[in-house]
Amino acid sequence: MRLSRAAEYAVRCMLYLSTAGKGVLVGRRTIAREMDIPEQFLGKIAQQLARAGLIEIIQGVKGGFRLVVPPDELTLLMVIEAVIGEIFLNDCMLWPESCGRSPVCKVHVVWENARNQLRETLRKATFSSLITESPVLSPDAHSSLSLLNP
Repeated sequence: MRLSRAAEYAVRCMLYLSTAGKGVLVGRRTIAREMDIPEQFLGKIAQQLARAGLIEIIQGVKGGFRLVVPPDELTLLMVIEAVIGEIFLNDCMLWPESCGRSPVCKVHVVWENARNQLRETLRKATFSSLITESPVLSPDAHSSLSLLNP
């Protein structure tokens, strides 16, 4: 399994918003620039994150994105599945009826265990832990964030 570019960018966006804090409005261009995300692509990803209830999109000249879920409750699983849908490793995991062997297949059990372990690992990774374990932003970005969130 490999994460899509959209999922990677969604994680970057949410790292930035988590650093700013819940409820802090951050401009789309700022996030795009600081997190190396193409601005147009960021707009599409933000729509998916908003539909999932993770961010709020504020339109207009002074608009941007605002984190709705606190970073200590926001998980990598929530963000990734908001963009790519439910994680599964094989079609038989999502649609058992697609393979008549699923009920007796030993490999199916391995896929299921691997999927469950991956989802659990991503569920345990909160954005508050991610932003405290290592720096997410450049020193310049930190200074501009402090102006937003005194």
